[in-house]
Amino acid sequence: MRAWQRMLSGRRLDLINPSAMDIEIEDIAHGLSRVARWNGQTTGEHSFSVAQHSVIVEDICRTLEPHADTQWLLAALLHDASEYVVGDMISPFKNALGINYRAFEDKLMQAIHIRFGLPAAENTQLKKFIKRADKISAYLEATQIAGFSHEESEKFFGAPPQAVSNWKINPLPPNDAKRQYIARFEELVAVAKKSAA
Repeated sequence: MRAWQRMLSGRRLDLINPSAMDIEIEDIAHGLSRVARWNGQTTGEHSFSVAQHSVIVEDICRTLEPHADTQWLLAALLHDASEYVVGDMISPFKNALGINYRAFEDKLMQAIHIRFGLPAAENTQLKKFIKRADKISAYLEATQIAGFSHEESEKFFGAPPQAVSNWKINPLPPNDAKRQYIARFEELVAVAKKSAA
């Protein structure tokens, strides 16, 4: 049985044993810009994409930790990159599927990290750094476009810090989200190269 997916770049990504050499940022951005958060159960003319969510998470990380390492910010931008292949499964469904799904997702994320010069496995501190921003973004999304009350969102995600509590979520068309994602990736890579020189 075929266990690879052909990407628009022409790459064939083996889903069982993904190779970092078959991962391209354009494929990630394209896929994520067309994957809807909240299973598409959001208000607005456009679905809210994982690409746009990822940019917001990275922006929250940078806002709350202005001196954060560029590699950490890149990891934040890429934190849901595996979803360009597997889609955005809501957390309750991931939990129902169990460890095999998580192991599959972890293997793909390791290949993505290696492709872009990040450590294959995230350390605990980095995971906390990203998870905090991810939950803040989830709170903003839940209350503004996914129909949750503030009380319900606070119960699930915690209250956002004041620095970002008034941020507005405005779902972008897929191609705009894709461009935004690639632009931020290129900015972070440029900063990393400058720092390394």
